[in-house]
Parts: sequence; structure tokens; C-alpha cells
Amino acid sequence: MRLGISWLTNALVLAIVAAVLSGVEVRNAGSLLVAAAVFGVLNTVLKPVLRVITFPLAILTLGVAWFLVALLMLVLTRDIVSGFYIYGFGTLIDATIIVWLVNVVLDHAPGRWQPSKR
Repeated sequence: MRLGISWLTNALVLAIVAAVLSGVEVRNAGSLLVAAAVFGVLNTVLKPVLRVITFPLAILTLGVAWFLVALLMLVLTRDIVSGFYIYGFGTLIDATIIVWLVNVVLDHAPGRWQPSKR
């Protein structure tokens, strides 16, 4: 259940990014769902590894290195999924900020997707 909710949450986040930024295009709903799946896998598998590797740099840059890791997840998603396009570095920065903001809101919104406190 949590995997499905995570996938739909990623789809929602990427749809919001595409709706807000003119430099982000999604060909169709199928491309959006594939992008959400790829983005979710990258954030689950690759991002934690990169965060460990970049930890010393994150300390030196006051966390900017981790912003770049998050940006890299969008770049890889864009490069892997045909039908999901992000044009320009500025758009990548804006998209990363929007993804972060939406995730902060979703992390604090009550609901069944929140981990149970046992």
C-alpha cells in the first residue's frame, strides 16, 4: 500500500511541477506515471547512497550538496523517461525547489501514507 501511495505522490509532485513550470513537459499520463516510478526508485535506491558519499561536502556547503543530489534525481529521471522533459538549468533548479516544497507539505499533512508511530 505504501509503495502505491508513494508512486501516486511522486506522480502528483511531478504533475504539479509540469503545471507550474513552462519548461517542464509531460507527453501523456503514461509518461507521467513512468517518470513517477523512475523518480521513486532513484530516490529510494540511489539518493541515500549519494547522500552518504556527499556528507562531508554537505557539511562544507551547508547542505547545498544535497540540493544538487536532489537535482540530479530529476536530471536522471528526465534522461531515462522519454515523454518527460525539463528544459534548461534554471527550470531544473525551480523544479527541484517545487519538489522539495510539495514534499514538505505532504510530509506534514496527516493521512494514511504517514508512517505509523508504534
